[in-house]
Amino acid sequence: MDPTIYFLFVIFILMGVFSLVAAAFNFNWYFESEGVMMFVRRFGRKGARIFYAVLGVALLAGGIIGILCL
Repeated sequence: MDPTIYFLFVIFILMGVFSLVAAAFNFNWYFESEGVMMFVRRFGRKGARIFYAVLGVALLAGGIIGILCL
């Protein structure tokens, strides 16, 4: 397979881990950024943390499954 595919799956895994860590540790710098504030205003801080935790799990799972299935 093309190494670019592996690189993309690794990026998915890294983004998933980052999203999970940000949600777990409730980083102010992350949840006060402009892009995330849309979710904070819509769902509240706790809801945004749950959303980003679920997003992180989905990205992590997608990256791992993608690498394993190649």
